[in-house]
Amino acid sequence: MKFLHISDVHLGCTRYQLAESPRDFFDAWIDVLRKYAIGEDVDFVIMCGDFFHKRSVPPETMNYAVAGLNLLKDAGIPIVTIEGNHDQKHSDSEFSWLRSLANWNLVKLLEPENIESKMRYKAWDEEDGKGGYIDIGRARIFGSHWYGASANWAIPMLIDAIKENRREGAFHILMLHTDVEGHQTHPIPALSISALKELKSVTDYVGLGHTHMHYEIDNWAFNPGSIEVTNISEYRETRGVFIVEVDDGNQVSARHINEYHQRPFQRIAFEVTNHSETKEITEGVIEKIRKEARVAEEGQPAPIIEITLRGRLGIPNSLLEMQKIREETQKITGALHIRIKNHSVPVEYAVAEDMEEDASREKLERRVIEDLIIRDNRYKARAEKMAGLVIGVKRQALGDEPPEKIVDFIALELGNEGAIEVRNTPI
Repeated sequence: MKFLHISDVHLGCTRYQLAESPRDFFDAWIDVLRKYAIGEDVDFVIMCGDFFHKRSVPPETMNYAVAGLNLLKDAGIPIVTIEGNHDQKHSDSEFSWLRSLANWNLVKLLEPENIESKMRYKAWDEEDGKGGYIDIGRARIFGSHWYGASANWAIPMLIDAIKENRREGAFHILMLHTDVEGHQTHPIPALSISALKELKSVTDYVGLGHTHMHYEIDNWAFNPGSIEVTNISEYRETRGVFIVEVDDGNQVSARHINEYHQRPFQRIAFEVTNHSETKEITEGVIEKIRKEARVAEEGQPAPIIEITLRGRLGIPNSLLEMQKIREETQKITGALHIRIKNHSVPVEYAVAEDMEEDASREKLERRVIEDLIIRDNRYKARAEKMAGLVIGVKRQALGDEPPEKIVDFIALELGNEGAIEVRNTPI
């Protein structure tokens, strides 16, 4: 048995408002299907959430989705999926685009049901286009919902529901869209390793999604990462897909592969602290670009380059030669897009000034918030915890989590002392 495990396709994602971005995600998606689904002659594909980048899907993006799914349908390769946080239906509707694709017989969308406060699985019904698990050859594949910060709470119910529906001699797969403790890139509550490993009692393979980087746990739980970069802060992460082969004894051999169409990204930082003249800064940045920047290669996607100015700026911002830096970088690299971010600050407002040059956006954001919180004596002793709370709330709000879930998260982070106050606060 052989199958392809992908996740976080994010069709429709637009980076920096570039017209080329949606096409990049389509090209990556199609290239993966041609090379590693059809080319490897897999028995099926599992897609573990976030097929789309937004719940409201533009027509062009739907065209891209249907084009790829029809490739698989014509090849006789079923694709089994679950909803990620980006795929969910709106709170005032029972419909989502993934559910429509299931009704059109282009995907098998697996969703458990909640009956009398208990999680239940029903077998996939081809006529209705609904079900919680499906059998393909020796594999019995189970779906799940997006649980967010409640993932630890959901695991025992998933275990009980799967246990009631195991098949003798089958290879049991669970698809799960969640961050996992120690592997997440965002500072919000993640599924604990101990809770995840409880699933070993009922599964042979856990297909993960949500975190945009590749990792594996015990040759049993696998996260391939996103197929493309959705944000430049991810450019250093390893991403890709898994080709998984299972022998007659249910032993797993998984190959992580990322040799397909991807646009190169690069982030370059320049320290302005020791420069007192406009010309010095401009020449310094351009020299660093010549030494370090990626250059467009013939026949390959041109890179996107982000230049960040950091440190203490000794001249007015208005004197920085942003346009000249951008034009010279374009000449040197042939990049598709060059973005310049001025994170330099006057000395009196400096925060996070001792961060390393290549610190990730998440680390820099956390440090800036901590530095600002420390200035308030009321929260100084809890700066690290409060910074995590602020960032977590921001991530959930940007992810369109409902207010009730955000309130639950705040109450959980504050503990008993703040839970009652938060829950009684109007939203």
